[in-house]
Amino acid sequence: MASAIEPMLVIGSGGMLGSATVALLEREQLELRAIDVPDIDLADRASVARAVGVGVRTVINCAAFTDVDGAETREREATAVNGEGVAVLARRCAELQAMLVHYSTDYVFDGRATEPYSVDHPRSPVNAYGRSKAVGEKALERAGCPYLLIRTSGLYAPWGKNFVLTIRELMATRPTLKVVSDQLGRPTSAEYLAERSLALLRGGHAGVFHVTDGGQCSWFELARAIAKLTSSRCQIDPCTAEEFGRPAPRPAYSVLDLRRTEELLGPSRSWQENLERVLRAL
Repeated sequence: MASAIEPMLVIGSGGMLGSATVALLEREQLELRAIDVPDIDLADRASVARAVGVGVRTVINCAAFTDVDGAETREREATAVNGEGVAVLARRCAELQAMLVHYSTDYVFDGRATEPYSVDHPRSPVNAYGRSKAVGEKALERAGCPYLLIRTSGLYAPWGKNFVLTIRELMATRPTLKVVSDQLGRPTSAEYLAERSLALLRGGHAGVFHVTDGGQCSWFELARAIAKLTSSRCQIDPCTAEEFGRPAPRPAYSVLDLRRTEELLGPSRSWQENLERVLRAL
């Protein structure tokens, strides 16, 4: 017998989070259909209407423009996917009264805080990627569909393009690495994010939630942990974000407040444990 959240549609099924989500839903034997970005144009109402058919109870949107540095010169393209596309998808879900699960980012905040960002903290992005995601958040809030807006940060997995795999590969070929030490946040295992998202869905929860691994660290601390867990001899040295020189500015402090999620689902699993699980899976 189907549950209240079935049937489900996963959009962006080929990405890092989409792959984790589909694998989880299949293990849980939930009724689902998966569609990847080439087969749906989020900015096109007809395309979205064809993909999100009558009878769908839950839509999980894992599709996004995620190139943070690239968005600085391609902001219109980023906003078309992360902002306008979300508006079209949310309006379709409102027509069907389907639950929309949508993912956003710590980069909608300015990085000037000194304590974790609450779910209702004012948005003030410092880069084009953050601005594009903020457009999507606002569109979702206005659309009138039931929704779960889940902000996350520093996504990694045993697949895809992410910090953990990149650092692991670089450590295998270089004697030393410089990694940014003055940006503090919470990394997030894509598999763990999928698990917590499903738990929120099954609990009948709606609104804005933050989901990441537990604890906090700098990119430098995360790289040091990767080196230790892989027994790498590569020397990891700290550097500032200014020294590193990325095209897009990043928030210096982007720790998300997890209290609302943890009150419902219990304490978050630590980033150290999730990192070890991902590296073990490799």
